[in-house]
Amino acid sequence: MINQNKENKLIEGEDFYYTPEGYKCFTEKHHLKRGYCCKSGCRHCPYESSPTPKGGKRRDYE
Repeated sequence: MINQNKENKLIEGEDFYYTPEGYKCFTEKHHLKRGYCCKSGCRHCPYESSPTPKGGKRRDYE
């Protein structure tokens, strides 16, 4: 189990929310706090222009 200190603790509704399917979806605010793009095609990524289409695979980056 990973212990999160006070500064890194995720707050539901602020850093993430649960989709109707039950998945955790990170918000734009969380991505900005993290400070970089993970190149996974996140729905709310402020670093990339278009999200991965539903059912699509992760983006391939060089």
